[in-house]
Amino acid sequence: MYETAAARAAARWPFAESQEADWLRELTADDGLTGFMPPASPDAAWVLHSMHEHELGPVDMSFAEYHRAALMGQRDIIPGLDPADVLDGVAGEHPGPRWHRLRWHELASRIGDPVVPEGRFPCHTSFPAIKSGSWAVTIQGPSEGCLDRADWNRLIDVLTAHSPLGADTPCFAYYSPLLHGAEDLENLHIRTGTLEDAKVLYDHPEEDHWSPSNLWSRDRSWIVCTDYDLWATKVAGPVELVEALLDDTDLEAVRLPWAT
Repeated sequence: MYETAAARAAARWPFAESQEADWLRELTADDGLTGFMPPASPDAAWVLHSMHEHELGPVDMSFAEYHRAALMGQRDIIPGLDPADVLDGVAGEHPGPRWHRLRWHELASRIGDPVVPEGRFPCHTSFPAIKSGSWAVTIQGPSEGCLDRADWNRLIDVLTAHSPLGADTPCFAYYSPLLHGAEDLENLHIRTGTLEDAKVLYDHPEEDHWSPSNLWSRDRSWIVCTDYDLWATKVAGPVELVEALLDDTDLEAVRLPWAT
């Protein structure tokens, strides 16, 4: 019988004891409410969450303005831009054939901003030239607190290639209580499985289409953190793993010396 991704995720990622994260509490001196942010161990890179731009390119209308116009029943708001292209997307999935990847360094160069302002984390304060609420409707900005599916899958490939046990690497996945609308920090939400099945975590029927807040190997040789409030995912681990992320042509990763 054909096994759906959701069924496979549910079967192969059962709950683990919350004590499995005790070492992360000690390592980060944090409660994990938004995710456990690890220090470099010994190195670290930040995988910047994907942005996409519509084939129309830059336009002088924000998403908020476009959304209001669409709700008021206006049609052909921007010639060549179908409201369905903008409003009907699914979080975490590629927005469609008329959209292409927009790299952070491309946008930064276009508007005169640094890729990540020095001293800051990649988040809503990135790209200060773009005021809050004024992102162009033809740019789909980075997701907050979640890798999109394509980047999650590629990250798993890189982790698999740089783990001694490869796809058989046992690991744990932790989900911030905020992802479940609660703040229960006594009974942490942790699942256990292997890298072979890590991609299907994205389809876990109980995890609401989010990538985990943390993923780490049982031997603790690497740890991934997608903080609930950030636009990038930190990967801490061996230098070879970090270099592979920085060199990867599918992902966009950077070192942030002030956030390692």
